[in-house]
Amino acid sequence: QVQLVESGGGLVQPGGSLRLSCAASRSINFYAMSWYRQAPGKQRELVARIDSSGTTSYADSAMTGRFTISRDNIKNTVYLQMNSLKPEDTAIYYCNARLSVNYSYWGQGIQVTVSS
Repeated sequence: QVQLVESGGGLVQPGGSLRLSCAASRSINFYAMSWYRQAPGKQRELVARIDSSGTTSYADSAMTGRFTISRDNIKNTVYLQMNSLKPEDTAIYYCNARLSVNYSYWGQGIQVTVSS
């Protein structure tokens, strides 16, 4: 079992920045770590992923330019730096740790609201 706790969300104006953190209860060295988000009335969608070797990928080109995922295996923490935020980025953001199909864990989610 891996417990994941997200932090760093909140209310930010359009064009602003936030850095989300996801702290794990144990070593995540071998886990692929991801950030997902779910906006009201929409399905949960992948935002960004970083594998155990540090290779990153993003859901689309718009996120590649504005979001950066990173990991600190010493601190057992994954980050999502979000810049140039837009109202459409408003959602609950979830952290996921995945070792395999049978070993996938979710955090409780954290609200990000982009509004003036």
